[in-house]
Amino acid sequence: MHPDTLTRFRPIRFAVLMYAALSFGAAQAAEEDVVMYKDPNCGCCGQWAEHLRTNGFSVQEVATRDMAAIKREAGLPPELASCHTARVGGYVVEGHVPAADIRRLLAERPSVAGLSAPGMPLGSPGMEGPYPAESYRVLSFESDGRTAVFAEH
Repeated sequence: MHPDTLTRFRPIRFAVLMYAALSFGAAQAAEEDVVMYKDPNCGCCGQWAEHLRTNGFSVQEVATRDMAAIKREAGLPPELASCHTARVGGYVVEGHVPAADIRRLLAERPSVAGLSAPGMPLGSPGMEGPYPAESYRVLSFESDGRTAVFAEH
């Protein structure tokens, strides 16, 4: 082999490695892109979005007056409803689910439709305030309506 052979191919090898690194970064970034549907008059939804942004997620807020249709299209069982509905990494995330739980969901990739923090638990992300925080559960749910406890807070 000629001594210049390795030198000549070094830029190509570098380009391939850079492409692979950028592709991985883009895939990871896309995994953390959150699209959140909310009522235009809801303040706590924006606070939850800020909680996610603070924790490294990219959040697109979509205001809509037809949240019932969004929840139906997402296959969300009515008993799991909260004020906002989001999509991230192929999952539905309903309500004030902490960013750490979403990270765990994306890391473990369980065979579920999504997560929900039903209602609006006091002290959950976006629902902080001067009142005492309450304990609450984040539930995983499947498209057939079955649920399981994913996390307790």
